[in-house]
Amino acid sequence: MPELRYRSRSYKRTFKKTPGGKTVLHYKKKKPSKHVCVHCRKPLHAVARGRPYQIKKLSKSKKRPNRPYGGYLCPECTRKVFKKEARSE
Repeated sequence: MPELRYRSRSYKRTFKKTPGGKTVLHYKKKKPSKHVCVHCRKPLHAVARGRPYQIKKLSKSKKRPNRPYGGYLCPECTRKVFKKEARSE
């Protein structure tokens, strides 16, 4: 009997063959939620979505957008921040 947390159908199930010739059931881990903008809470595009061991394998340019506040603010909010900074000077 599988553990209680694995009984729901939201876990993907894969059959794996072991070196001993047995077939065992493996459960795929769930994907983390999408990253969101801290101001408007919109999902951020171009930010990799995966478990830490998957993100670690990516190159730096694929982890987040290469711009100021990349991976933290969406482009619209970034634009607002730039305008605010320019006007305050």
